[in-house]
Amino acid sequence: MTAAASPAPLWQPGLDRIAAARITRFQDWAADRYGAPAEGGYAALHRWSVDELDTFWAAVADWFDVRFTTPYTRVLGDRTMPGAQWFPGATLNYAEHALRTAEDPARAHDPALLHVDETHEVTPVSWTELHRQVVALAAELRALGVRPGDRVSGYLPNVPQAVTALLATAAVGGVWTSCAPDFGARSVLDRFQQVEPVVLFAVDGYRYGGKEHDRTETVAELRRELPTLRAVVHVPLLGTPAPEGALEWADLTAGTAAAETTRPVFEPVPFDHPLWVLYSSGTTGLPKAIVQSQGGILLEHFKQLGLHCDLGPEDRFFWYTSTGWMMWNFLISGLLTGTTIVLYDGSPGFPAVDAQWGIAERTGATFFGTSAAYVMACRKAEAHPGRDHDLSRVKCVATTGSPLPPDGFRWLHDEVAEDLWIASVSGGTDVCSCFAGAVPTLPVHIGELQAACLGTDLQAWDPHGKAVIGEVGELVVTNPMPSMPIRFWNDPDGSRYRDSYFEMFPGVWRHGDWITLTDRGSVIIHGRSDSTLNRQGVRMGSADIYEAVERLPEIRESLVIGLEEPDGGYWMPLFVHLAPGAVLDDTLRARVKATIREQLSPRHVPDEIIEVPGIPHTLTGKRIEVPVKRLLQGAPLDKAVNVGSVDNLELLRFYENLARERH
Repeated sequence: MTAAASPAPLWQPGLDRIAAARITRFQDWAADRYGAPAEGGYAALHRWSVDELDTFWAAVADWFDVRFTTPYTRVLGDRTMPGAQWFPGATLNYAEHALRTAEDPARAHDPALLHVDETHEVTPVSWTELHRQVVALAAELRALGVRPGDRVSGYLPNVPQAVTALLATAAVGGVWTSCAPDFGARSVLDRFQQVEPVVLFAVDGYRYGGKEHDRTETVAELRRELPTLRAVVHVPLLGTPAPEGALEWADLTAGTAAAETTRPVFEPVPFDHPLWVLYSSGTTGLPKAIVQSQGGILLEHFKQLGLHCDLGPEDRFFWYTSTGWMMWNFLISGLLTGTTIVLYDGSPGFPAVDAQWGIAERTGATFFGTSAAYVMACRKAEAHPGRDHDLSRVKCVATTGSPLPPDGFRWLHDEVAEDLWIASVSGGTDVCSCFAGAVPTLPVHIGELQAACLGTDLQAWDPHGKAVIGEVGELVVTNPMPSMPIRFWNDPDGSRYRDSYFEMFPGVWRHGDWITLTDRGSVIIHGRSDSTLNRQGVRMGSADIYEAVERLPEIRESLVIGLEEPDGGYWMPLFVHLAPGAVLDDTLRARVKATIREQLSPRHVPDEIIEVPGIPHTLTGKRIEVPVKRLLQGAPLDKAVNVGSVDNLELLRFYENLARERH
């Protein structure tokens, strides 16, 4: 288990903070209008939100004043999973809601976006200007023949142009999809070729780590290999002229609202009309092309950002992300709540490891999201963000990507602020949201996510489908969520979708994580269940091993694999990437083994500790476990992993060679 239930919370919101939280005001209002419980706090509200699913989501739509062009007659038609039908008959438009603040004269000239690059200079884009650009670009997309349902793709970093392109695509009813420009051509084509885009927005290059990275050849290859493209739009971040046959970004966004005369700016589309396509990491095959709906994302993100993250017009929302990760889409939805969003385009640790804290300071961020890995890197580097930066406006630091270890909680508390709301959150690309995480009115316990999210019937199940409390179980969701995929692209009979989530427990979403639900309603994440360590019948998540081992200053990063062998044996190696100057000698091996034996389990002491040149990751920064396991089982590299999904393919050759030697 990642953390024992601690008796006292690390942080407790004060009574004034609880009273002022939007989730408190929502509960009081929903009690009066919709029969929500007036007493019992968050636990009672959550119970009501899953017991009265239809009523809860109707209340969310009402509270956030969702504009239905065609009103709904019921909230949930068929509620079976997969295939639940939300708000049948209703029409709306996501982009209209994202730009609503531009209609408010008091806010129109406030910044909607704050763009920061590696110079750390802050460039604002007002609500009025963002609205103008979206309207102009939407008109040009229509002139290019883009119609509702057509796919529009972006090969763009986290810059204002990407936000404008997404919103203009949604405005006309197109379907957005994006990849970050650090993805190579093969990785991009594995994704974009599945959805056959008609327009490509592409940069000439990007800046990262103090260097310029040219992407003109990659873009040329994308153009050759995407025959469905009708237009390519050149975004000259490095200042180069548009290649032959490409359109200039500036020309397409130069118009005004007057250009839009024949159609509404915001196309009313059915609630379940596709909004965007996201992609799984694709480490063991072609990435899954996950389709989420305009209405489903709109409601889920209103709930998540407006209630759980407590965001509103006075906030500034910064999450370190890239356009190849679902957190970018989540960040953009901060616009729904009238919040100013911070776009950072650059390396997370340039020019120094505390760079992200500097951006939070420069932009006045009130809600700062990052990865657990970044927090632990700052801790290892002995950074002092609270001492070295003015973080007085930061009310919450949120982490995702992997479970935040207990030491990460303590470090944030000690080195950022003692009165700091720390929100470790967990969800997935699959729902573009969180299953569990931030609740502004609940205490924070070390090593734990605060609670399951509203409207999310989150449970831990044993292998027999029985719900368990206080024990490790499979993360399941037993009722539909609006942002669950409406389908996968190129999955006409739905078989790949069903196999991904509903094969183990028919009709119940199984996510593939090990979790513990505590008796106080908090959640502990133990890592992926498909890379479980199972020794002598005792299961443990890999995240538990990492949390313990990586406390040691000599260990930069680690990877643990549990391998069932043909003779019935079980081999569990621990691969370690050492910190500079560290040596893997018998003394360090003994300390690693003692750490695991004493803090976790004597059964999960590794059979071998092996030094490696680095730990392989997906392009979105997650440790690659299952493909390494397949390599060690003897699978060839091209069968064990989708080579385009890996950040450094050479690192995998070490494991391939090791398997060859063992066999």
